[in-house]
Amino acid sequence: MTTSTTQTVYEALGGEAGVRALVLRFYTLMDELPESFALRMMHPESLSGSETSLFEFLSGWFGGPDLYVAKKGHPRLRMRHANYRVSPAMRDQWLSCMKQALDAQVTNEDLRARLIEKFSQMANHLINAEDNRTSAA
Repeated sequence: MTTSTTQTVYEALGGEAGVRALVLRFYTLMDELPESFALRMMHPESLSGSETSLFEFLSGWFGGPDLYVAKKGHPRLRMRHANYRVSPAMRDQWLSCMKQALDAQVTNEDLRARLIEKFSQMANHLINAEDNRTSAA
């Protein structure tokens, strides 16, 4: 993913340090926000493994070193998330944390909007369950 013909998103975010900061902010929000409780409960007590995986994935996805692929092969995100109940509500909780993390770090409005769009597409692709919501008639 590039921001222009010469700069990758990875570079625009500040390279490794910037991507790590984004991932840390994302997981801090997920860990602290009451509205993300159900999402947090899907993760192990220690988030360090999740943080590493997301950092490695985003590094390559943003145009930096393809760390995730080097370790685990093709991301196959839908397959790797198949054992988790990813409902529209879980997607919304995940996207809320990512949007807030991006808002805190990405000052370029166009880049932030493009990243939110790409993350939304990815999150929609991972939905494999329906919400247990009842409609208010």
